[in-house]
Amino acid sequence: MNEWPAGWNGDREDRGRRDDGYGRGSAQAQPEGAQRMRHVQRQQPPRPPQQPGRPPVPPQPQRPARPGRPSVPPQQAQSPDTYGGYDSGYNTGQVYGSPAGGAPGRPGGPGQPPAGPGRAPGPAPDWRRRIKIGSIVLVSALLVTTVSTYFWADGKVRREVDLSKVIERPKEGDCTTYLIVGSDSREGMSDEEKKKLHTGSAEGKRTDSMMILAKCSSGNTMISLPRDSEVEIPSFVGSQSGKKFPAQGRRVKLNAAYAEDGPELLVRTVEHNTGLRIDHYAEIGFAGFANIVDALGGVELDIEQGFKDEKSGADFKAGKQTLNGEQSLAFVRTRYAFAESDLQRTKNQQKFLSALASQAATPSTVLNPFELYPLLGAGLDTLIVDRDMGLWDMGQMFFAMKGVNGGDGVSMNMPISGQHAGNLVWDKAKVQQLVKQIQNDEKVTVRGN
Repeated sequence: MNEWPAGWNGDREDRGRRDDGYGRGSAQAQPEGAQRMRHVQRQQPPRPPQQPGRPPVPPQPQRPARPGRPSVPPQQAQSPDTYGGYDSGYNTGQVYGSPAGGAPGRPGGPGQPPAGPGRAPGPAPDWRRRIKIGSIVLVSALLVTTVSTYFWADGKVRREVDLSKVIERPKEGDCTTYLIVGSDSREGMSDEEKKKLHTGSAEGKRTDSMMILAKCSSGNTMISLPRDSEVEIPSFVGSQSGKKFPAQGRRVKLNAAYAEDGPELLVRTVEHNTGLRIDHYAEIGFAGFANIVDALGGVELDIEQGFKDEKSGADFKAGKQTLNGEQSLAFVRTRYAFAESDLQRTKNQQKFLSALASQAATPSTVLNPFELYPLLGAGLDTLIVDRDMGLWDMGQMFFAMKGVNGGDGVSMNMPISGQHAGNLVWDKAKVQQLVKQIQNDEKVTVRGN
């Protein structure tokens, strides 16, 4: 009995009555030929309806069929693993365990864009984030530079004047007052520098110029104190000995107070004879003054009338010109070439200091470390100030001088009423009015000589 289903008995007769099977064994001596499969064309899915306002989508070109392989519609060809609903048998190139189609860390691997000219473009750079990060880095660098500069410059300043030793001080006013002193100190100068700057070789130091700078909200005022001014030496406490010296009614030139007991007695004498409290003291010597000017690249000045002086080394013609350190020192020290002598010299000193401050206190200098560092290094180590004066106070003093030069304030000599024994006598009434206006932060209306 034949247990095979109908058509599966394998008899030659039955095999002859049905189509030869493809891929099954045969008892023929020759292998069976390849059998063709009838091509089944799948119907392409309908296209989506055209949206208004958009251009029509062109039909996708069909890929030419390989020899012996039926053509496949593009919609079906996009599937990498199906061919007409069954396994096409073509290798997609996928490596098992690497869904992206390649080994990790190689082109085509996870997180890597496909290689070749058809590579998809990467994400656009986030410029807002880059600008934000760059701004943070820039601000941090400026902050570090500013802090470093502050501590570096603060360590170079010589805080040697102790105003707590000054006794019987006037009341505090509404303005901030500075006593600015230019001394004839030759400290640190070589013989060649002394000769070049015409300073001589006198021992010790004396005041070569003195002025009061009042920084007020109503306007800044710069008042020169001629060193030949006649003043009274009051009672004082010695800066070195700590001993109290009683008043003796001595009347001397103002610069004698500095020569007798230094900055503390000079402050005490100015406060006693004016009634104005001095908040800060700043002093610079010959060498520091000349070095600052040279570090700045010179100071441009308009000299109204030319003059020449052998003692100071001055030799100037009228007109605008840029003075170097040596010329600047000669300009502020000259007195014998003028009929007004010391009064004209104090005017020249004010004019020059205002021009110096105006050209130094600019963004191109303050914000440029290549300009700022040489400028600070040239003068800070020769600058002597009081113990309570910080870099902020120095900056305020400098900008106040600049304001006077820019027309935001008054520049004047102390009012003079006459002379006595070759000394200049102050006009007491005008001095009292001037001091009252500064103490009350009022607009200064008093004018000096």
